[in-house]
Amino acid sequence: MTLSSMDDYPVHQVAEVIRHPGTSDRNFYDRYYFNCHGGDPTLPWLIVGFGVYPNLGVTDCFAVLRHGGDHRVFRASRALGAERSDLAVGPFRIEIEQGLERLRLVLDDDNTGMSFDLTFTGISPATLEARHFQRRLDRVFIDTMRFVQTGSWSGSLTVADETFDVTPDIWRGNRDRSWGVRPVGEPEPPGRAVTETHGSFFWIYAVIACRDHSIVVLLQETSTGERVVDQTQRIWHDRDRPAEWLGRAEHTITFRPGTREPASARLVFTRPGGSVTTVECVPQLANFLGFGTGYGLEQDWRHGMWQGELEVQNSHTLVSDLDDTMKLFCPIDHLTEFTVSDGAESERHGAEHARGLFEFAVIGPHEQYGFTDYTDVAD
Repeated sequence: MTLSSMDDYPVHQVAEVIRHPGTSDRNFYDRYYFNCHGGDPTLPWLIVGFGVYPNLGVTDCFAVLRHGGDHRVFRASRALGAERSDLAVGPFRIEIEQGLERLRLVLDDDNTGMSFDLTFTGISPATLEARHFQRRLDRVFIDTMRFVQTGSWSGSLTVADETFDVTPDIWRGNRDRSWGVRPVGEPEPPGRAVTETHGSFFWIYAVIACRDHSIVVLLQETSTGERVVDQTQRIWHDRDRPAEWLGRAEHTITFRPGTREPASARLVFTRPGGSVTTVECVPQLANFLGFGTGYGLEQDWRHGMWQGELEVQNSHTLVSDLDDTMKLFCPIDHLTEFTVSDGAESERHGAEHARGLFEFAVIGPHEQYGFTDYTDVAD
């Protein structure tokens, strides 16, 4: 049994060294997600992920960047050692400068077509979301916790031969940290599950950065509209104010013809007392984060899959060359303009305009929107 520097902290949860989670489930994971944007769809829209898979012995990362018509991906994987404070894979690393407040992300220039040295500083407090739990047959399929945080970015970002000065007055985004059990690594034999119809997945994850608060919407539904996860929160930037539930959420999506990509969306939150918050969503720029990053579209590179002691890869593709059919099988992260109308507050001050993330997927059948098969698209 091997110790690491983290074992010197009083953070153990089970009678094991810190490198061993409390479950031997192969699908246990622990990961970071970040996005970074300049609020303008002509600027780069960057998404970064880093994951640790203790029971698979792997750690990996990715950076996927949309800039104009370009889709650039950096990805790397290595054997996971004993040291859990080592947040580096090849030329990429994360430095935790102040827990829950400030983190630095670095991708060194190694001919990947992009590099960056960026620091994320929290604007809202890091806030826990609803626990996500599902069974498939009798096995726990998903059991995760996650926190979310909006923030600003500073530093520099280089794409091809162009370097962007990233300043916190303009460059914003959000991050999340999640851990628990969800499918990772090499695909398992489906067994009896191959005869079950559990493949539908409807998902909305919106993080809206307003002036003095952030709105976070987390929805997952079955094909019939039954909610698996349902949470709407207003997170005040003032650390002394607790987060507020905004009420039951309903959604209306208008799709781009011939796709399942949203042209616009309306989210309506209704509290038991009758007060209503309405959010109009207009996506500005799509980042197809499923392509090349490990979310399951490519069978030779999935999160947690063994790639050897160290493997570093990169790719550059035109967005127009991405397979339209494969877009139907993964969430898409949209840089989005939001208009928030919040009852009496909007009557006094008018609706608020904001930007942020609208992550969306409708995979498989969904009754509300008339999709009956996996490859149906909007008229």
